[in-house]
Amino acid sequence: MRVTVLIGPEAPGDRRLIEEIAAAEPARLSASGQVLAASDAPALRALLTTPAEAYVVLPGPLAEARELMTEPGPHAARTVWLDLHHTGPARVADGAAHIHGRGLDGLAWALRHAVHRTRHPARRVPYGGHPDQWADVRLPAEPRRAGAETPVAVLVHGGFWRSIWAADLMDAAAVDLAGRGFPVWNLEYRRPDAHGWAATTADVAAGLAAVSAGSGPLVVLGHSAGGTLALRAAADAPGRVALAVSLAGVLDLAEGDRRRMGNGAVAMALGGHVTDLPEVYAQASPIDRLPLGVPQLIVQGRGDEADFVDVGRRHARAARAAGDEAVLLERPGGHFDVIDPGSAIWQAMIEEIFRLLS
Repeated sequence: MRVTVLIGPEAPGDRRLIEEIAAAEPARLSASGQVLAASDAPALRALLTTPAEAYVVLPGPLAEARELMTEPGPHAARTVWLDLHHTGPARVADGAAHIHGRGLDGLAWALRHAVHRTRHPARRVPYGGHPDQWADVRLPAEPRRAGAETPVAVLVHGGFWRSIWAADLMDAAAVDLAGRGFPVWNLEYRRPDAHGWAATTADVAAGLAAVSAGSGPLVVLGHSAGGTLALRAAADAPGRVALAVSLAGVLDLAEGDRRRMGNGAVAMALGGHVTDLPEVYAQASPIDRLPLGVPQLIVQGRGDEADFVDVGRRHARAARAAGDEAVLLERPGGHFDVIDPGSAIWQAMIEEIFRLLS
């Protein structure tokens, strides 16, 4: 397939660099990319009507061009709008996607999202009234194993709880798990930088509850900051969760606050430091909730930041000491290798999940 990147009028960014990213990133997914530029809003609208399997559009700052983001039409479901700046969530037409605030690195994420959502469409399921309360659901062509209750994989994305990061981070993981026979719910939720910590934790709990009661047991997988939310949610619903998987998770929030992990992201998310909010930290931090009463798989790349490696090892030891079943899986790799289906550590994790569920 081909992804067409459209550059709107006065959109920032070096054209040659955009072309390099648009060529390299789709190629990693056996796709191709092309770049077209529009001199004004009518030209951009015209380009959106050209035949294309998927679009990534940098609308730029002009109001007339940005108004195209809300226009319905057959192109909407094939379009990912990319704002390089931290503009906040934008209103887009039904079916379209919006990525913002990741700078030009966001172009790579937008291209991946365009490829995955085109090749492997998901069904958007709301679990609340807010625009960020939804899950992208992908069902397998065939169940993982015949004659047995098929576990449902629930994915919780990370991004240090900041709103510029969203569920598209877990697209590749969702597609891979569905291909292995798991029904997959990729959760979006209200981030605490805009809505507060209580809204975030309530959303993850509500998302898990929204998975049909008639479905199989849940395997909850959380990446980075999502690892905190996944294990905390598992502790709150141990009878429903069969396995909690931390993918480079932030599992000790008190220590994460003291070490200023993510440039102070923990205190930002929880609304203050551990010295000011000890009860909030104790309720939220997986290591402080032990025993969780749920088997845990702690997946960690050795090439990640040392604080992530440290907390993964300490949590696994503490969980076993508290009486939980906990497996620590360390392999070479970095922070995002643990959600990359092409990595060795992802393959090892899949094998371990199958073993633990057998």
